[in-house]
Amino acid sequence: MKAVLMTAAGSPEVLQIQDVPNPAVPVGNTELLVRLVAAGINPIDTKLRSRGTFYPDRMPTILGCDGAGIVEVVGAGVQRFRPGDEVYFCYGGLGAHQGNYAEYTVVDERFVARKPASISFAEAAAAPLVLITAWEALYERGRLEPGERVLIHAGAGGVGHVAIQLAKLKGATVSTTVSSDEKANFVKQLGADNVIFYKQTDFVQAALDWTDGEGVDLAFDTVGGETFHKTFPAVRVYGDIVTILEPNANTVWKTARTRNLRISLEFMLAPALLELKNSLHHHAEILQQSATWIDEGKLKIHVSHKFPLKEAAKAHQLIESGTVAGKIVLLISDEFA
Repeated sequence: MKAVLMTAAGSPEVLQIQDVPNPAVPVGNTELLVRLVAAGINPIDTKLRSRGTFYPDRMPTILGCDGAGIVEVVGAGVQRFRPGDEVYFCYGGLGAHQGNYAEYTVVDERFVARKPASISFAEAAAAPLVLITAWEALYERGRLEPGERVLIHAGAGGVGHVAIQLAKLKGATVSTTVSSDEKANFVKQLGADNVIFYKQTDFVQAALDWTDGEGVDLAFDTVGGETFHKTFPAVRVYGDIVTILEPNANTVWKTARTRNLRISLEFMLAPALLELKNSLHHHAEILQQSATWIDEGKLKIHVSHKFPLKEAAKAHQLIESGTVAGKIVLLISDEFA
């Protein structure tokens, strides 16, 4: 099969399309052989490419956590799927298991959900990691409740644009930060109630003005760095802040402590790294519920750019530019994507 191999850590040019053996056909187990139609690209892919994977002794490797495709072969123990089923999932791509920049992969049925029928494979492949991340951050770490006020950083980004919609589905009121008029229009279409141009405006003061000086109930940091601790005064006393980035060693915690903030870390790849099968199954449950909302027209995935598999390096260059709204996808099979 054709696959994009990461031959070493480095610039996007280390991604090379090559012929590699097909994965083993599942026999007597709960695995599925999936013909991949599209693969989503996420910032974690570019970080692993530039710094090295979590398993440096297993090189070369195939990146790509997100995939969507068609089941071709099922193991003898499979109960939920049959050949021909369309599926999407977040599995592999961290170095231990094959990723999805390839024509085929094998994945356990417990970690897979049925693809939303109303969207393309490209849109489905763009969805899993950002859906699971935003869901866990808002609903599980942040314990979001109806009527609460939420500040979402970088609302036009991959995670951000999904987080806005999930917060609105929960009955929350949403403020979000953006960098341009184009992105402001985009997030308004997703349901954002208040838009903050962070390059021209102090987002903390804007959030306080929006909440009559009280602060938001929940802040969701998708940016990291100084943005994380600068957000503390924008959160109400006894409020929540969730970040998907590791706080810097020089983070100033005084304001968070003074305001008794509850601080949560969201790293949706933890179940894969720690081999937590029940949690990986929970990820599939999140995707199944999200598929229902997508098919009901309540949730949308925005794909801004599509590249053929052989242009994975170009896709990585684009995502590293930091200018993209929504998601980038690799098309593996033009027949269905």
